[in-house]
Amino acid sequence: MPKAVTLIRSNVLSDAAEYAYAATAPAEARLIFLAGSCPLNSDGSTCGEGDFAAQAAKCIENMKVALGEANAALEDVIATRVLVASSDQADLVAAWEVVRDAFGDHDVPSTLIGVAALGYDHQLVEVEATAAVID
Repeated sequence: MPKAVTLIRSNVLSDAAEYAYAATAPAEARLIFLAGSCPLNSDGSTCGEGDFAAQAAKCIENMKVALGEANAALEDVIATRVLVASSDQADLVAAWEVVRDAFGDHDVPSTLIGVAALGYDHQLVEVEATAAVID
C-alpha cells in the first residue's frame, strides 16, 4: 500500500519541537478520524492508575487496534493531540515521551495539552489521532 502521509519540516522554525510542523495527504487519500484513545482495558477498567506513562502506552496500544480495524497503522497517522489531566509540565512530558517514542521516525505534527479532567475514572491521558491511507 503506498504511503499517503508526507511530513513537512521547517528550516526556519525551532528544531526543539520533537515533531514535524505540518503534514499533507493527497486528494485520493481516505481519512480516518479516530475517537480519543483512552487507557482502558478490555473489561472497561482504567489501566495504570496514577501513572501517566503507563496510561499513554495503553492509549497507543488501543490506538493501534483501532487503526488496524480501519486497515491502517501508526505510520498512517497524519496528526495527534495528546491530552493530559494535569497542570504539571513534568506529567505532560511523561505522557508525551511515550507517545513520541511510539511513533519513532514518523514524528507527526502533534499538540500536547494539559486539561482539568478526562472522561473515565482515574483517567490521566487520552490521545486523539487522524490518519490517511491510499487504498
